Amino acid sequence: MANPGVFESDPTVMAKATELKRELQRLVRAIVDDEDYSVETIDWAKEKLCALKELKLRGKRSPSLKLLETLACPEEFRCPLSKELMRDPVIVATGQTYERAFIQKWLKTGNRTCPVTQHVLSHTILTPNYLIRGMISQWCKSRGIELSDPVYHVSEEAVTESDREHFLSLLEKMSSTLSEQKQAARELRLLTKRMPSFRALFGESFDAILLLLNPLSESRLQNGIHSDLQEDVITTLLNLSIHDNNKKLVAETPTAISLLMEALRSGTIEIRTNAAAALFTLSALDSNKVLIGTSGALKPLIDLLAEGHPKAMKDVASAIFTLCMISENKARAVRDGAVRVILKKITDRMLVDELLAILAMLSSHQKAIEEMGELGAIPCLLSIIRESPCARNKENCIAILHSICLNDRTKWKEMREEENTHRTISDLAENGTSRAKRKASGILERLNRIVNIVHTS
Repeated sequence: MANPGVFESDPTVMAKATELKRELQRLVRAIVDDEDYSVETIDWAKEKLCALKELKLRGKRSPSLKLLETLACPEEFRCPLSKELMRDPVIVATGQTYERAFIQKWLKTGNRTCPVTQHVLSHTILTPNYLIRGMISQWCKSRGIELSDPVYHVSEEAVTESDREHFLSLLEKMSSTLSEQKQAARELRLLTKRMPSFRALFGESFDAILLLLNPLSESRLQNGIHSDLQEDVITTLLNLSIHDNNKKLVAETPTAISLLMEALRSGTIEIRTNAAAALFTLSALDSNKVLIGTSGALKPLIDLLAEGHPKAMKDVASAIFTLCMISENKARAVRDGAVRVILKKITDRMLVDELLAILAMLSSHQKAIEEMGELGAIPCLLSIIRESPCARNKENCIAILHSICLNDRTKWKEMREEENTHRTISDLAENGTSRAKRKASGILERLNRIVNIVHTS
């Protein structure tokens, strides 16, 4: 008679193996069926396969405490948070017992409630539960299990089974009643802000982000988005996009970019600011730059910049700058009115450093240069060179001026008058950055040639 397999020898191990197999099957199916599958999908499949291998190998080694913990020990010996056998049980103010390391992690992330009862803790003192500790010790001794020393530190990146269960329950509520959606959205916002592990959990499921966005998609169809719910969902999306492994996943989730664009257009200023910040974070990937640009997100970003809300401008400018690192988006930004809006803000001395950087980037686009000349950018840029103590601002200004003057010969007169009156360009050719000196010297040489031509004619 054949020996039972490792998985069949213990129901808990078998359940874990079944869960891993199911997840692996889903990932492999996604790779086989979808020609445009992502590298991350392969990585997740490898992780599940390695976990399955480890589970199999564990049973072939001599029993370790970690494996024996999966045996049917009394429920009161398991930590409600980790679902594992406790080594250092402690009691919280409500009388519930937890593994010290895991309840400390819970408290460290800002929670002040008992995870089991949900009651607010009157204090955060952790009292050793010697009774449970002794019972666990006796239970292990009777089964020949050596109880190892407690683990006093749990990584913030660690994900417990309790974390996963709570995460899934919150996602389920996002398709429930409005009150449950609001409660779940607020908690997901807080958890993804405080705990990197919750950001990572969204990457383990292909439909997690869709479930998160479900209330906004439904509200849009019903013409009734609740601003508090929208703010929590959009902010959660921002928190998720911080995690590198989520950037591609978020951007490629159907409706994600369109809902961020809608938030830019119609949300409160907090919502619009966070939506802009999310687009900025997502645009770190070149593939996302293309996707966001083709979705039409530059127009609402430029419109928000035009409104000039101090709270939103920096995030908006950062998003536009990053998106315009690819030439296709430069053309889109120019078409959507970026040059006029940016020049107006710079003239009003709003966010000059950031907006000059965008304008300098756009100056490689022919239509942008033409528009700058038509809108009278030269006096504004020259005044910044004279007034600004920032070497980078002077450099950006002279680079833009160099492009404008090379494109439009009628602008050389303004440059000559500026040089005659203030010696602005000569000063920069002597004291600017290496790039500024080069551009300023190029303008001076051109001015001298023009003067010589006038004198000899």
